[in-house]
Amino acid sequence: MQVRVLTFNTLFKGEARARMSVLAETIERSDYDVVCLQEVISWRVLRLLRRAATSYPHVSCMPMFPLVRGGLVTLSRHPVTRSHFRAYIPARPARPEWLLGKGALFTRVRLPGGHLTVVNTHLSANLDMDWSPSNAYTRVEKAELRRLAAAVNRIPKAEPMVVMGDFNVPRDSPYLADFISGTGLRDVFGGGTEPTFRPEYAAIGAIDQLLVRPGLEAKTRLVFKEKVRLPGGRSTVLSDHYGIEADLTGRNG
Repeated sequence: MQVRVLTFNTLFKGEARARMSVLAETIERSDYDVVCLQEVISWRVLRLLRRAATSYPHVSCMPMFPLVRGGLVTLSRHPVTRSHFRAYIPARPARPEWLLGKGALFTRVRLPGGHLTVVNTHLSANLDMDWSPSNAYTRVEKAELRRLAAAVNRIPKAEPMVVMGDFNVPRDSPYLADFISGTGLRDVFGGGTEPTFRPEYAAIGAIDQLLVRPGLEAKTRLVFKEKVRLPGGRSTVLSDHYGIEADLTGRNG
């Protein structure tokens, strides 16, 4: 099996449509097989993406009127045989992101070398940026990771899998380590803490993750670091996050 993947939090606010137009053209010219996007909240933005990225005919997302559920969209150049959404249970503190219905989007893709389950997720934000055990948002994230682990562990162990997205949890967090241990996944960065959230926005660190099941190897790179030119001519960054691309290789089954 050989597959090239991308995960990217697109940032829903600001000039979202203009930035999505540039992103769509970028991935259309790319050689990514599967693209996992977070914060694609608006159906108008999703339609723009689909019109521009026509080489990705297979699109997984979950409707939740009037929004795209969880803001999660998975694009594939290869057929999708199954897709389902696993919702996280809203927990206090109350906050606007409850309206998104956050969770994890499971998509099974049929590649030339066999099937791959792709999990696209976006956990709740830690609005205090305090990941100590007593913090209320830490407790929310730990509960979501337990729910995600249960869903991951339902997929047969022989099925190749990649789990990626905006975890909103630093890579060196002990409860992320517990999640990885409990699912048998592997952090392709080996615990490296190079920031995936732009330091000029906040010193949050490596909160975007890409995890694989044993049997898959990965070569990774952070992308979308440079500014881009929007259709109106202004230069800006694509998002407050960097993207993660990975070349995955391994055996199916």
